Amino acid sequence: MPLTYPIAEQTLDNGLRVVVSSDRAVPIVAVNLWYDVGSRHEPPGLTGFAHLFEHLMFQGSRNVASGQHFSLLETAGASLNASTFFDRTNYFESLPSGGLDLALWLEADRMGYLLDAVNQENLDNQRDVVKEEKRQSYDNRPYGDSYERLVRLAFPEGHPYAHMTIGSMADLDAASVEDVHAFFRKYYGPNNAVLTIVGDVSTDDAFDAAKRYFGHLPAIPAPPPAPDGTIGPMTGVQRDDVTSDVPSDLITMMFRLPVDGTPELDAAGLALDILAAGQSGRLNRRLVRDEQIAQSVSGGALPLIGGVSFGTLTGIASDGIDLQKVEDALLEEIEKLALEGVGEEELTTVQAQAERDWLEQLATCAGRADEISHHALLFGDANRINTRIDQVQAVTVEQVQAAARKWIRAEGRVQVTYRRTESEEQE
Repeated sequence: MPLTYPIAEQTLDNGLRVVVSSDRAVPIVAVNLWYDVGSRHEPPGLTGFAHLFEHLMFQGSRNVASGQHFSLLETAGASLNASTFFDRTNYFESLPSGGLDLALWLEADRMGYLLDAVNQENLDNQRDVVKEEKRQSYDNRPYGDSYERLVRLAFPEGHPYAHMTIGSMADLDAASVEDVHAFFRKYYGPNNAVLTIVGDVSTDDAFDAAKRYFGHLPAIPAPPPAPDGTIGPMTGVQRDDVTSDVPSDLITMMFRLPVDGTPELDAAGLALDILAAGQSGRLNRRLVRDEQIAQSVSGGALPLIGGVSFGTLTGIASDGIDLQKVEDALLEEIEKLALEGVGEEELTTVQAQAERDWLEQLATCAGRADEISHHALLFGDANRINTRIDQVQAVTVEQVQAAARKWIRAEGRVQVTYRRTESEEQE
């Protein structure tokens, strides 16, 4: 089922890759900028820097006062945000098409001239913002530190995926303005980014605008490659058991998976979907509906390009149920999948769910722009948005079982459990 979204590409003289997908259906345009820097690029002692810049990039640049990036775009009717991940950082806005020039000017000004505004005061301010984010999202939220615990168990010390994007607060405390400037100069340049423009603009006008606002910015020296994170499936079992102020007992298992962009990862991802995706997933049918030992189950693959990906399965125990029962049931279903495989109907169901999710993502200009940037930056192929679902549909039941046997194994996992404190259980 090949899709036919139009894709046009140019590379500016400074190395900026520009991708345009014209869509005149509605007067909306999406601007999406992906930088090839994420937490896996951070060397020891500089963890959290990519995420720190997600904040600093909104604090002004040479021609934009602090706070104006948001206010100018929101006044123009835009929705905007940014995010940091293991493999990349992205910045994006969606707004009425008449605001395209404003969006591109703002993105170009901070790409070229952010450091004019990064001083000690701004660094201290945003460092405090990141610390507060960590307190709210990781430290003081139920189960908030589960992924931090899991990746520390799943990957050896020093592995590029062994720390979360939030980074180390000690590293951020030790960071000087000079450290921060050096990190920016290393990664934030036109030749280390992909700019995607999708929506109500002609292809020629979009390219002309990209050249007008970004074409004069100088290229940066080629950034160092991220360290190779290639590593095989996990062997053995490692556990981290937590007693905490949580609303319910919970278990999350993590498995290392194949690298993104391979049929083997597609197969492993579909295997996890068969277990945990939707109401028809095996775990939901057994643990939630039939045995009623779990309030909910969830899981899936997290694709990564640095030599390995990972996937998770999570179960939240029903009130009064020993969490060990949930763990035992999860392990039984994992082993059953590897031993007995899957049926054609099961596979067709999760493939149809994947197709629906993909089409929903591409249905909006913002969603399409993000996926185009994703595939252009990480795979060098923007047109992959038109062929991606066919790759998923091509996976066979034999491939799913083979991936489950190799990667999703009861004897090759890490897990974190959270149990309520005794006083809460007695209440």
